[in-house]
Amino acid sequence: MRTIAIILASGTGVRFRSETPKQFLKLAGKTVLEHTLDAFERHPGIDEVVVVVSADTRLLTEEIIGNGGYGKVSKVVTGGATRQASSAAGIGAVAGDDHKVLVHDAVRPLLDHPTIDRCLAALDAHDAVDTGIPSPDTIIRIGGDDCIEAIPDRATLRLGQTPQGFRAGLLRHAHALASQDPALKVTDDCGLILHYGLGSVHVVPGDTNNIKITYPSDIYLADRLFQLRTRPAGADGLSALRGKVLVVFGASRGIGHRIASLARESGGEVVAASRKDGVSVADAGSVRDLLRKTLDVHGRIDLVANTAGVLRTGLLAGRNYAEIDEQIDTNFRGSVVVAREAFDAMRDTGGSIALFTSSSYTRGRARSAVYSATKAAVVNLTQGLAQEYQPFGVRINAINPERTATPMRTENFGSEPAQELLDVDSVARATLAALLSDATGEVIDVRR
Repeated sequence: MRTIAIILASGTGVRFRSETPKQFLKLAGKTVLEHTLDAFERHPGIDEVVVVVSADTRLLTEEIIGNGGYGKVSKVVTGGATRQASSAAGIGAVAGDDHKVLVHDAVRPLLDHPTIDRCLAALDAHDAVDTGIPSPDTIIRIGGDDCIEAIPDRATLRLGQTPQGFRAGLLRHAHALASQDPALKVTDDCGLILHYGLGSVHVVPGDTNNIKITYPSDIYLADRLFQLRTRPAGADGLSALRGKVLVVFGASRGIGHRIASLARESGGEVVAASRKDGVSVADAGSVRDLLRKTLDVHGRIDLVANTAGVLRTGLLAGRNYAEIDEQIDTNFRGSVVVAREAFDAMRDTGGSIALFTSSSYTRGRARSAVYSATKAAVVNLTQGLAQEYQPFGVRINAINPERTATPMRTENFGSEPAQELLDVDSVARATLAALLSDATGEVIDVRR
């Protein structure tokens, strides 16, 4: 028994009113389809992916799959003129009736792993599963005269999403019946199960961010959701650091110092530097020289972390431009320099880069407006470079710790209760785990 995802990507986007089908529009540095493929490619519970496309977009889809290295995609099949026909083509490409099958719209690119987990778990006890979220609005049913006929109880209503899950044989049987019923009108595969009385459909919670891109305004909303999207820090062991070559910038104190010491304790080869050593992250020459010396000594660089940062609190009107420039140069230009120079050092061998953002990146904060702006810029930089670096096997992520007990924080906010702050060890461990993970283009949350 295998777990197979069928991605329906054959739509033409009539309602979107675009010459380019919406699944091929760019969103947060990738096509919508690529984001959807990523969700299943990276999920450990998915064994295989079948992509259903139109005849006109088959070559483009195959090119995207090839360039993106989507190893789980086993088949690209041509769909039909309707969603029902495309779903039938997808299940027709699945051999065997006992597999778990998830059917998902390609234009829902914000699908998260917990939703996939809930669907797969429910298929252990049910043959058909739908995902749904509570309706935030009152639903009204109107008649032909545009007058309200009924107002259903909102507590019993859900807004249906995908993926929908099935045992392969059940979905195959439903489509076989539908193929003999040309007058049938249903909007999804669960509707087929209910229409033919083939069983009950269990509903699991969906996710409010799992929006479907239907209208032009949806692409802008999705782009913003991607910008704000985070993943929790991993808790993987650090044994994989043994023998890895790690360069840490901003390593004289705080988080950077602990990253370096923890990596050494775990068997890594560590090169640590800071302004005290004459290495400013805003100075491309000094960063390049350090990386070249590391290559000369160790032969390669596997991991790079940039923890260097400057925070100067206070009203903007009260800051001088030297203090403003210091924050911009260190926090943003420094991230650009480290990312660029690290990529040059890794482009032939692959590797992983960690930059640092802050919880203030989502909304500027009074008395630290410049700092907040630089940290928002780091997120956008990370997301853009992830796409640029992907063909070379270089990963890049932004670490987003909540308030942490560092010397920089104490200098700006004074003494605070220890129980209200993260400790640097937790952030260092999360950073190293992120560097070792397969994530790229992600904002990695670190929370107490």
